Amino acid sequence: MDDQPREVRYDDAADAEVIRGEARVDVTESGSAPQGGDGMGCHSGSTMAEAARKAGKSEILDQYAKDYPQGPHDKPQSMCPAFGSLRVGLRMRRTATVLSGSACCVYGLTFVSHFYGARRSVGYVPFNSETLVTGKLFEDIRDAVHEMADPARYDAIVVTNLCVPTASGVPLRLLPDEINGVRIVGIDVPGFGVPTHAEAKDVLAGAMLNYARREVEAGPVQAPVSGKSDRPTVTLLGEMFPADSLGIGGMLAPLGLAAGPVVPCREWRELYSALDSKVVAAIHPFYTSAIREFEAAGRTIVGSAPVGHDGTAAWLKAIGEAYGVSPDKIAAAQNAFLPAIKGALASVPIKGTITLSGYEGSELLVARLLIESGADVPYVGSACPKTKWSAPDVEWLEARGVKVKFRASLEDDCAAMEAIRPDLAIGTTPVVQKGKQMGIPSLYFTNLISARPLFGPAGAGSLGQVVNAAMANKDRMDHMKAFFDGVGEGDTAGIWEGAPNLRPDFRATNLKKLEKAEKARIAANGGVKC
Repeated sequence: MDDQPREVRYDDAADAEVIRGEARVDVTESGSAPQGGDGMGCHSGSTMAEAARKAGKSEILDQYAKDYPQGPHDKPQSMCPAFGSLRVGLRMRRTATVLSGSACCVYGLTFVSHFYGARRSVGYVPFNSETLVTGKLFEDIRDAVHEMADPARYDAIVVTNLCVPTASGVPLRLLPDEINGVRIVGIDVPGFGVPTHAEAKDVLAGAMLNYARREVEAGPVQAPVSGKSDRPTVTLLGEMFPADSLGIGGMLAPLGLAAGPVVPCREWRELYSALDSKVVAAIHPFYTSAIREFEAAGRTIVGSAPVGHDGTAAWLKAIGEAYGVSPDKIAAAQNAFLPAIKGALASVPIKGTITLSGYEGSELLVARLLIESGADVPYVGSACPKTKWSAPDVEWLEARGVKVKFRASLEDDCAAMEAIRPDLAIGTTPVVQKGKQMGIPSLYFTNLISARPLFGPAGAGSLGQVVNAAMANKDRMDHMKAFFDGVGEGDTAGIWEGAPNLRPDFRATNLKKLEKAEKARIAANGGVKC
């Protein structure tokens, strides 16, 4: 018998050509290149990005830099971007999700995913310094997907590299495309390459559309469970309130059209239907990767959305023209809905000054609706980037004196609120916290604004009640601020019989100790912050 050990292969990944990274020039005292360990994350910024390039990830980072240009910060200011792609996978039927990253990151992502209603387990492939350095982590991931690939349970398995595996060059591209008929989709979603979790949704949506498009090009594919529409469809790009897609379908009916799937989709077969639509409505205009796949399939992209009176009129016209609908039919569709929208806007007027900011990507659409409801909106900040598909909304807002800030930072949003002192501040959690400290009524954009219909007649009157109720709390905010006036903040927070005994010399000494300990820790880790 041959006693020589034999390699057990699951697939032909070992025969694939390996991308070689750039040569490392930084070495430790022992002469070896430093390796990132568990615990590193997006907060390491350029250090992690540099490591990723040296590990052979330059191509994907260059693509991310093109698709998702950075703002004033080299790291996210919102939650971990991978939450976006994780959320997309968890909302899809017959789709398994697997994370590869630091244990602390995976814990946080699974916690927040279940907090937002996920009812499915999240797969996790753990690692340590040894498995990361030797390449065993990739083998563990490969073994995991082979073990999970049960066609009776799954249509697809999504594997996501978080910061550390991306920086270390874990090659998910070497995973097989399919196992036992189950599709394998591998993506890198590092915090140092994807600025917001909203854009991470596009990373996975684009990867799935790319896979589905190649399947369509290869031959016949399965029809969607709901069947194929008897009318031409319009694919809707961007997550939205569930009732909005139904409302949009109603507005498309007079044009002889129907609403197609919403991308990100809820099941794999919907990707085929999405690609089958000749026209794609970029409701959220920052889905750069997904739009690239639709354009590769020869589809027409239409920006903006049927929001408010003006937005609905322009959008119905653009969609109709994209499908070659006659001007008379377009006018009839507009006449069927615009009076109802105008009436809904007038029935719940909004009077007051509002600053608006968020990271969902729909901030410009909400601002249009508020303005048509009568509000004064001098500032709109979005953490997402500017694209050509957002141009109609930018032009409409700027024509009305609105300052639109893309890739807005927390500092931008807070500075605008402090300068304007609005009757209501709509924004992210820290903006809302800052506003309430200043006695300004504030609403959290994601939970209180995004969770409402925005389009057509249903959306026209949806914001008035909650916005007016919040602004009516101004007297209550002033009363609370006056009641707590004088209790102090920071070192002087609370009730004191006398002034607190502050010792700035102790603080300075302790700060020096912390800085010294931090330098020692970084040196011990090969000069890498973690």
